[in-house]
Amino acid sequence: MSDMITADLVDLDLSADTKEAAARALAERMAALGRVTDLEGFLADVAAREAQMPTGLDGGIGIPHCRSAHVTEPTLAFGRSAAGIDFGAADGPADLVFLIAAPAGADDAHLTILSALARQLMNGAFTDALRSADDAATAAALIRGDETPAEAAAAGGADASPNTAATPAAASAGAAAAPTAASEAQGADADPAAGRPFRIVAVTSCPTGIAHTYMAAESLENAGREAGVELVVETQGSAGFTRLDPEVVAAADGVIFAHDVPVRDKDRFAGKPTVDVGVKAGINRPAELIGEVRERAARGEVTSGAAPSTPVERAGDASEGYGTKLRKWLMSGVSYMVPFVAAGGLLIALGFAIGGYEIKSAPSVMTHFVWTQSDSWAALLFQIGGVAFGFLVPVLAGYIAYGMADRPGLVPGFVGGMIASTINAGFLGGLVAGLLAGGVVLAIQKVRIPAAVRGIMPVVVIPLISSAIVGFLMFVVVGKPIASAQKGMTDWLNGLSGSNAVLLGALLGLMMCFDLGGPVNKVAYTFATAGIAVSNPSDSAMKIMAAVMAAGMVPPLAMALATTVRGRLFTATERENGKAAWVLGASFISEGAIPFAAADPLRVIPSSMVGGALTGALSMTFGATLRAPHGGIFVVPLIGNPFLYLIAIAAGVCVSTALVVVLKSLRKPVPRTPADGSATGPATPAKETQQPVAA
Repeated sequence: MSDMITADLVDLDLSADTKEAAARALAERMAALGRVTDLEGFLADVAAREAQMPTGLDGGIGIPHCRSAHVTEPTLAFGRSAAGIDFGAADGPADLVFLIAAPAGADDAHLTILSALARQLMNGAFTDALRSADDAATAAALIRGDETPAEAAAAGGADASPNTAATPAAASAGAAAAPTAASEAQGADADPAAGRPFRIVAVTSCPTGIAHTYMAAESLENAGREAGVELVVETQGSAGFTRLDPEVVAAADGVIFAHDVPVRDKDRFAGKPTVDVGVKAGINRPAELIGEVRERAARGEVTSGAAPSTPVERAGDASEGYGTKLRKWLMSGVSYMVPFVAAGGLLIALGFAIGGYEIKSAPSVMTHFVWTQSDSWAALLFQIGGVAFGFLVPVLAGYIAYGMADRPGLVPGFVGGMIASTINAGFLGGLVAGLLAGGVVLAIQKVRIPAAVRGIMPVVVIPLISSAIVGFLMFVVVGKPIASAQKGMTDWLNGLSGSNAVLLGALLGLMMCFDLGGPVNKVAYTFATAGIAVSNPSDSAMKIMAAVMAAGMVPPLAMALATTVRGRLFTATERENGKAAWVLGASFISEGAIPFAAADPLRVIPSSMVGGALTGALSMTFGATLRAPHGGIFVVPLIGNPFLYLIAIAAGVCVSTALVVVLKSLRKPVPRTPADGSATGPATPAKETQQPVAA
């Protein structure tokens, strides 16, 4: 840490009276040493970070900090104010001010030391020694770890505090051991049922991941030791993070989230008593949070579940097989691509609806646009949709790579996807490009890199090398074979007719209704959208898109109809869900049938699949076409042969409804038990209290 702070970066007589003036005074010292290249630009970044959340902490501490492109190397400046400066802390002004400056691409080693300093600020002996330091050199030595608080106190003739702080460097080396120390704490607050201390897992994070993240962790760990509970913290900071052992999470009695940015992989903690607060609460009132999570556990309060994980969280447990990970990576790309498909496809379809199919030959609206002509507006919609469609393959490839390697995978993924579009490799090329990009980045990250170049790895080295490798592979090695395979598939689709087309429609219908928005459903949908994601899709591709959308509408509409005609077979909650399913099904949202499938999968899913297969086959038989990738009944005017198309949907809905009603009617009745506990025979289906029985 010797290169992060020197005596020249210390001001023991900081005269500033505002936090802005304090930041400027310390930043000027950084600029004088060449650590900051643009003073005003850097101060703007500091102010932007301060606007997100005040950086004042209880105990008279202010820690303005930021990542900035105007910083050449990780730097720390320290100022001591006699009058105190308001940094927004609840207990008043700060007399100790630390300005932390990190480059946009700071390496993990430096950030770890800065994070360890943040932990040390929670130690009273460390801050007391800084308040009593007589000169700038002593203060800098304390912060660097060259001198301990005890040594500083001895040199100044004062008694050392019994709670002698470790140096920041030592703290960084032992940060990983902190949870272990907390885990070894013993106290009276043991769980009497389990004969062990109460166990808590916590996650801390803040916008920059440098200071508050680690201060909250230190504060929680200290409070955990004092309370006699086992408390383990996962810090999701700038230096990366290591997921808590799944066994530790599973054994936890409660969870604390102290964060100001989304918690990664939050679904790991579902089903446990949880306290969710801002990161400052973790710093200022850790004992209260521990008490609150214990109270929630005593009351039996648990979280019902978490939102679906974000793409960056899809690495999952180490025990997951490659096939599971591959599916998650591919679904990452598809999930980000679908909004482009929907927006672009609907815009193109609206363009056709307004201006006719000849609108695809209209000149650019940049050179010819008449406000009062409908054809100009049709051309505008068509051309905007075409631009949106142009992103499909790059987005697919980019976010597959993102799912594999996080943000470093984005650049080579997008580059590879754009090359796939350029060489007409289509969606197959996008899939391959995304997997190649993610694999290349993961391989590069395993190479041992000299410390001198770590700072430029994420912004220069990894994007440069990975893009070059992926570009070479796509242009020279695998691109041509993939383009040929894509062309072969397109030619096969264009040649479908008669019974082959009907069978394909039935197969796609089965897939759309199998898992109701899950991976199999998405495969069928992606297959359909791939065919129309061109400026001039074939007739066969538009038939496939029509069949897929029609089949996807069947399950929720069938469940809605079933709850209407045979409501006594469903619970009150299911009947209420049936009302919403009318709208969801009409909008082509297959997930509307999920509540029914979850409650009775062996009856609902097969019934839906039969109806979906019939609808898909009929749609292909009737020759219905669709240029829009989404919209349900709201895009009926854009459908070729719309009347027969609606008949196909109605037929499938009726068949699925009939099947699910018959199957539910044949199930074994539920015995009723009166208050005296004696069985009175089977309950009649008309009873409101009857619950569906899944096979």
